[in-house]
Amino acid sequence: DRLHDHERLYRDYFAETPIYPPSVFRRRFRMKRPLFLRIQSAMETHDPYFIQKGNDVGTMGLSSLQKITAALRMLASRVSTDFVDDYVRIDESTAIESLKKFAKAMVKIFSDEYLRSPNNNDITRLLAIGKQRGFPGMLGSIDCMHWKWKNYPAAWKGIYSGHVHEPTIILEVMTSYDLWIWHA
Repeated sequence: DRLHDHERLYRDYFAETPIYPPSVFRRRFRMKRPLFLRIQSAMETHDPYFIQKGNDVGTMGLSSLQKITAALRMLASRVSTDFVDDYVRIDESTAIESLKKFAKAMVKIFSDEYLRSPNNNDITRLLAIGKQRGFPGMLGSIDCMHWKWKNYPAAWKGIYSGHVHEPTIILEVMTSYDLWIWHA
């Protein structure tokens, strides 16, 4: 029963006094509840797919909580649709459709603010915060990592083989104090 499954999910994590504490929510969803609810609200506003509707017989469909939870669990935990079905009670085709619509909506909704290079205002703000924290001239923290390149073009093997004697690519990331990723 979809309504029962929605109510269980709601009671477990989203009720005013949920069964699981915030620390469990954070671990299972890889984010805090207010962020999840902000994403949910944006999804419902952007795409009617995420709004719970009834069919011609009056049976209620899946809720936005169920669809978004399924998509986030697959992304955050790198699990298959079978694993999502066990808790969220969503079939494979719907889980895949939810994931695709979720990914497209996330890019459409949040790309202008979060998936972009820093502008002049961002740089000014980051430099001021760096100076305030005792690091004048610093925008953020830079980290590099060698990632094994599994499906590389064979002709490029020698070019991208370094000290580990396997093809790798370097992932360079700059993140600010508030964990925004500015460059990858």
